[in-house]
Amino acid sequence: MALSTQPYKGARDFYPEDKRVQDYMFDAMRRVCQRFGYEEYDAPILEPLELYAAKSGEEIVNEQTYSFVDRGDRHVAIRPEMTPTVSRMVAARRQELAYPLRWFSIPNLWRYERPQRGRLREHWQLNVDIFGESGLSAEHEVIVLADNLLKELGAKHSMYEIRLNSRMFMDSLLKNYFGLSDVQSHTLGKLIDRKNKMEAAVFEADVDALCSPSQKDEGLHERILNILKVSKLEELPAELQQQPSIKQLKSLMELLAQDGLDNVSFDITLMRGFDYYTDIVFEVFDTNSENNRSMFGGGRYDGLVGLFGVEPIATVGFGMGDVTLANFLQTHELLPEQHSSTDVLLVLIGDVYPGASKLAAELREMGLNVSIDATDRKIDKKLKSATKQGTRYVLFVGSTELQEEQYPLKDLQTGEEEKHSAQRLVSLIKDYRKQ
Repeated sequence: MALSTQPYKGARDFYPEDKRVQDYMFDAMRRVCQRFGYEEYDAPILEPLELYAAKSGEEIVNEQTYSFVDRGDRHVAIRPEMTPTVSRMVAARRQELAYPLRWFSIPNLWRYERPQRGRLREHWQLNVDIFGESGLSAEHEVIVLADNLLKELGAKHSMYEIRLNSRMFMDSLLKNYFGLSDVQSHTLGKLIDRKNKMEAAVFEADVDALCSPSQKDEGLHERILNILKVSKLEELPAELQQQPSIKQLKSLMELLAQDGLDNVSFDITLMRGFDYYTDIVFEVFDTNSENNRSMFGGGRYDGLVGLFGVEPIATVGFGMGDVTLANFLQTHELLPEQHSSTDVLLVLIGDVYPGASKLAAELREMGLNVSIDATDRKIDKKLKSATKQGTRYVLFVGSTELQEEQYPLKDLQTGEEEKHSAQRLVSLIKDYRKQ
């Protein structure tokens, strides 16, 4: 039986044309992160399973983690996210690092879930984290960075919305304002996190089932549902608006407005699924009806580093997946045409490989990416291959051209062909590359 040519379910093959798109996104990520003073790091793709059991959440550990027992009888997992790993790394050098610490990475991650639009089992994710800053400046900075990255990729504010909430506020709301037990609060928090993916009747029935008979008699079910309809901070009851976490949210929104972010809103149903978030959380949503979904998000998680037996460090970060970002760019037609990284193909005429190889070396030294077609195929077949590969320019090299040091350069897009010296053709191709 012949082997299948398909990749593993939920994973992707990256042919050169696909890799160009990914590199385009990753290059923008690196530019913007470095512009804000962040430095890149990486870590092993395998981690002890207990690293995720501590704080990631039951769904991640029990349902989505690729885990196994290795030959040393250790329970390990292929990393489903990067936050526990970077927290481990920071904890390992807690006293040596200089704070505030600004790090980013673009790791390969795996989660065992049902593949669908925007979600695959394998993906890459930009992770941006700032350690050692307890003030609102950290939340402000990472949100502005995320906004700058989307703008770097050509997006406008009308294309996406930044939604904010506070886990600290939600914790107080559920336990103190509604008087729910710890178990009820945890269950309702998970339920609210899934609210927008459920039918309204099902959600309401689940909230009703959560309440005890006495709580139902007191109308708690209706109070919960009414609060969850609030869409602006000003619509919250007056006593809730006085909470420090709500005042923090208001201050953050004012800071973002000063930076021209007019697409920021409060979303009381925004919970973020991970258990390690401690205060302000945010998500960025695509506003296009064809892709109206959450693209990425993050928030504050001050306690995760402390799980490693060291002094906790105030931390804010976010993760942006490559799948949802690519869908966003495609939906809004923001992906520019990607070209082959090969600047010019040398098409040999006759037995001139030694001379052509020397010419190729000179062109590479002058900054061009050069490939050579030394096959004995006909010229038209070589040109068809160059076009198929996405190479724009071909240079014809024969014994006469090598002797005269004048080479016919053909533009496969326009069909124009002119003779140039090596120095001149390098200048022409570099000019095209800048366009």
